[in-house]
Amino acid sequence: MKSTNTWYWVVTILFAAFMLFSAIPNIMNTKESIDMISGQLGYPAYFVPFIGLAKAAGCIAILIPSFRRIKEWAYAGLFFDLSGAIYSILVKEGFQLPMLVMVLPVAFLFVSYFLWHKKLAAA
Repeated sequence: MKSTNTWYWVVTILFAAFMLFSAIPNIMNTKESIDMISGQLGYPAYFVPFIGLAKAAGCIAILIPSFRRIKEWAYAGLFFDLSGAIYSILVKEGFQLPMLVMVLPVAFLFVSYFLWHKKLAAA
């Protein structure tokens, strides 16, 4: 149980940090963030801070030990964010080798979710 708990927190903190660092430019509405999401991918500019706030809220939700139902929704929302980003980039730019980096946050998401359920089952 202690090993599962340790691995859960390591993976979850790394995943939340990745998502939070990608959310901060969106929340701040930086030029680079707007150029990528609006310019390259074609989403409206008002979507940029919204998706940033949603990612930040999801990160907070998965880091808070209680609120099981909200945590489930947060994991789902972060999965949809990542899968939507991957799909949007694939459609607009096609597959490129650097996109394989996106496997890491998706893997961390699934490992965190799996370990969270394993931790709940043991409790």
